[in-house]
Amino acid sequence: MSINWFPGHMHKARKEIAEVMPQVDIIIEMLDARIPFSSENPLVPQLRGNTPCIKVLNKADLADPALTAVWVAHFEQQSGVRAIPISQQHPEQIKALLKLCNEMLPDRNLDIRPARALIMGIPNVGKSTLINTLAGRTIAKTGNEAGVTKTQQRIKLENNVILTDTPGFLWPKLSPPTCGYRLAVTGAIKDTVFEYADIAMFAADYLLKVYAEAVMRRFDLTERPESDVALLDAIGVRRGCMRKGGIVDLEKAGTILITELRAGNLGPVTLETPDMVTQEQIDAKADEAAKAKDKAEREAERKRKAQRKYR
Repeated sequence: MSINWFPGHMHKARKEIAEVMPQVDIIIEMLDARIPFSSENPLVPQLRGNTPCIKVLNKADLADPALTAVWVAHFEQQSGVRAIPISQQHPEQIKALLKLCNEMLPDRNLDIRPARALIMGIPNVGKSTLINTLAGRTIAKTGNEAGVTKTQQRIKLENNVILTDTPGFLWPKLSPPTCGYRLAVTGAIKDTVFEYADIAMFAADYLLKVYAEAVMRRFDLTERPESDVALLDAIGVRRGCMRKGGIVDLEKAGTILITELRAGNLGPVTLETPDMVTQEQIDAKADEAAKAKDKAEREAERKRKAQRKYR
């Protein structure tokens, strides 16, 4: 199954960002530290050109710190890019963002001409909360769901920075397909687009491979489940998610697993690594090429049949 979510206001947001980009001095892209690649907008490189970019790995308190360090190093290999992990529980980390903006514009006299910054990111990544912290007052509407911000707004901040806020938006096709699942697992996609049992099995498979001890500890399991379904069954039994006939309600059990994961109750978890997503991209391109070849062959066969028919 492929998960995609691209409502109308996201299409509008993408067009508005492209229009304002030439006026921007620096870009602040908010990422989810648990899924740095999946939450990174693939359109940013072509939109920003040579404009400096700060990758903000938000929700770092929920992510595996060792892998966060790997991702920071990975991003900073890119020209004109700096990366910084932050947590909403540590306002001083957020305030350091303004200082970094100034450092990345060394030739600019900000007392004469303030820095024009554009902040962007996926839905529910924490942009609004960060803006309110930077401004020292409530400016942006916040909510623990995807798609709260719907329009652009400009905010004057300390350190002579003028910030343009944009609605969180995804992109029409989430590729590799695993990106869609990770975005759904972490709450960036409306829950009306997917079934919890489906994304929970995706998460369960990964958790058993990488964070099995944390999962067993949280759900008080004495034996390691052998599969994703076995884990959901075990959670259902432990949490009383049973249907008639003694069958586990996988949707309810899956909802519990995803809720616990999003809240950080399993401990710090990161759902992807640079090496992992590099291989996934290679596999996705090979799969797309195979599908394109198959489609071309079927179209060629259809034309041959049509030609024989009318001879």
